[in-house]
Amino acid sequence: MKDFQSPQQRKMYNFLLLLIIAATMGLQGWRTLFNNFAVDQVGINGFQVGVIQSFREIPGFLTFLVVYLLLIFKEHKLSIYSVMLTGLGVMLTGFFPTYLGIIFTTFLFSTGFHYFETTNKSLTLQYFSSQQSPIILGKQQSWKAITNIGVGILILITSRFLNLKWNFVLLGTAVIILSIIALFLSSVDRSLPIQKSHIVVKKKYWLFYALNLLSGARRQVFVVFAIFMLVEKYHFSVMMITLLFIFNNIIIYFTAPYIGKGINRYGERTVLTLEYSFMIIVFLGYSFVQNAWIIAALYIVDNLFFSCSISINTFFQKIGDKTDIAPSMAAGFAINHIAAVFIPVIGGLLWIIDYQIPFLIGVFLAIVSLFLVQLIPNAIRKANN
Repeated sequence: MKDFQSPQQRKMYNFLLLLIIAATMGLQGWRTLFNNFAVDQVGINGFQVGVIQSFREIPGFLTFLVVYLLLIFKEHKLSIYSVMLTGLGVMLTGFFPTYLGIIFTTFLFSTGFHYFETTNKSLTLQYFSSQQSPIILGKQQSWKAITNIGVGILILITSRFLNLKWNFVLLGTAVIILSIIALFLSSVDRSLPIQKSHIVVKKKYWLFYALNLLSGARRQVFVVFAIFMLVEKYHFSVMMITLLFIFNNIIIYFTAPYIGKGINRYGERTVLTLEYSFMIIVFLGYSFVQNAWIIAALYIVDNLFFSCSISINTFFQKIGDKTDIAPSMAAGFAINHIAAVFIPVIGGLLWIIDYQIPFLIGVFLAIVSLFLVQLIPNAIRKANN
């Protein structure tokens, strides 16, 4: 990528990088421990998992409120406070080993995580050009992967002498400490366009909204049911899930930067076409393959191509007004989570009938997405005329 064009860009890159590492540590730690904590210690079923995951996604649906929080907090400060809240939610999880307790702590950590994800995307698109942002977003995915690997190794070590409760405490505390350090790294470029302080919904952004909606729905099928299937149906242990995460993220660490380069070279349509073509195959595999190790391999492929979703945000950068970035990222993230509020619950009910049904819904979502991404070049041309 090109060198940073200003000291503010370099400072913002480092600032966001530290917070990304912290937030990812919280999320990955929670994801690694959650299914075994929920199944083994709390004894919840597939439907209850769906309900919990729905509550986890409600804050994502409410990210449009970020626009109004920005009337009170500067965007970089809101990023820090959001990551702090993420750490607090993770830290408290082990102290509430009940169904309602998991719902409470999940909602808490998820609010912080989703609000940070919104401000992170907004600040990245504001501070970096349309040629830089795909590379920056790709590097962020790579750093998320290396953080996931570190968390996996940490849990492999600490799980030998700490129970699940104290693993949650350890990870949550680390997230809070890193967010406090970020307070001393923040820097603002006051020459950037002032962002609108209200929700922005425009007709010309309809494809951005639609792709976010479908991406969120597809992600829920993956996040909620893929690992749960490995734990419930194939009896993967914490150790096996952790090793799967580590191997998966080693691959992502090396491949994610190339997705950003691919966006610059081939465009968003090509990258997303590749993603959704593979998703059709992956979800069909989840539905009909009966071998645990093939399912695990499909999970790796699934997670690998999810990094391609950064194309949706770089697509917006090419069609959006400069002052619309913050409110549009908030709106896009909220739309991304509309389906997330009800798909886990409905999917959980359908899981009880037949575990294949949620994954067949994923096939349908991938097919519709594949059709819509073909419209991206025309949308960019219209926006620039």
